[in-house]
Amino acid sequence: MVSVKPMYTLSELVEQLGGEVRGEDFRVERVASLESATAQDLAFITGAKYVSKLTACPAGALIVPATLPDCDTRPRIVAKDPYLYFAQVAALLNPVTVPPAGIHASAVVDASAILAKGVSIGPQVVIGANVRIGEGSVIHPGVVIGEGVVIGEDCILHPNVSIMHGTIMGNRVIIHPNAVIGSDGFGNAWAGDHWEKIPQVGCVRIGNDVEIGASTTIDRGTLDDTVIEEGVRLDNQIQIAHNVHIGKHTAMAGCVGVAGSTRIGAYCTFGGSAMILGHLDIADRVNVMAGTLVGKSIRKPGTYTGWYPVQPHEDWLKNASHLRHMDALATRLKELEKKVAAFERLPNTGESA
Repeated sequence: MVSVKPMYTLSELVEQLGGEVRGEDFRVERVASLESATAQDLAFITGAKYVSKLTACPAGALIVPATLPDCDTRPRIVAKDPYLYFAQVAALLNPVTVPPAGIHASAVVDASAILAKGVSIGPQVVIGANVRIGEGSVIHPGVVIGEGVVIGEDCILHPNVSIMHGTIMGNRVIIHPNAVIGSDGFGNAWAGDHWEKIPQVGCVRIGNDVEIGASTTIDRGTLDDTVIEEGVRLDNQIQIAHNVHIGKHTAMAGCVGVAGSTRIGAYCTFGGSAMILGHLDIADRVNVMAGTLVGKSIRKPGTYTGWYPVQPHEDWLKNASHLRHMDALATRLKELEKKVAAFERLPNTGESA
């Protein structure tokens, strides 16, 4: 059966999401960018710098900021935060397709597992002993769930996710394809001529409303647990090492790496490929720019950057050469400062040289 895509009028959207309608009512089929919108679409602008683009945009209706309620005469919704409003409208127009409840014939489910009503288990899924899965959760094809895992209500595990033994997650968690949750952390002790593996006996605890991107890996704790608090957003291909603690509503872009036992506060953001060394403390509301290496704890909220803008290779080589001599220059500067200080201490005879 082909599902019918939902449509809403502007007034219906305002009834659900708030805001104010100006101009005629309009039935929205989809949301689109200013560049790709058609006459049936709802587009949005977030500020005055985009008003000039409206002339070339054929969108039938707009979402505009409260600071610019009459920047256009088309049917429009005036919203406090147009980008957030766009996201909410997009969710209404594109509801998640939920497969029917039940267990596919090819799935392997241990007899001790407890599945609440409305759970959907797809093809080739493997569920271990003493697993508990909450009401309405969807387990897509190829997922492997280890012994003793607890999954809350309305969670979605996309194809080929691996959830290792003992992992505990809350409600409405979304995990994208090929993510691995609860694998062993990188724990090894040097024995003089070889490495001895350190057993990783902690687990991973994930709060409500967390989303984890494709091919992201979160290691279990060595002794204590690795903790991802509620509302955290992790992009694709992120590495979270053992014993890391990430505070609520923190977001990380792709390819971020967090080394072991680092504690990250709430409401932080990390740009793509940021690297955070181990055993650090990051305060709440810290923003780390893309590509930044965090090598020491950050105690105060704010934005932190640790990279140089791109430049021609020849210029980079010259600057790199200067940096190699920086230590020698610093030593010479200290010697000069000592000589100047010694000269200033000489008695003033009043005679000219």
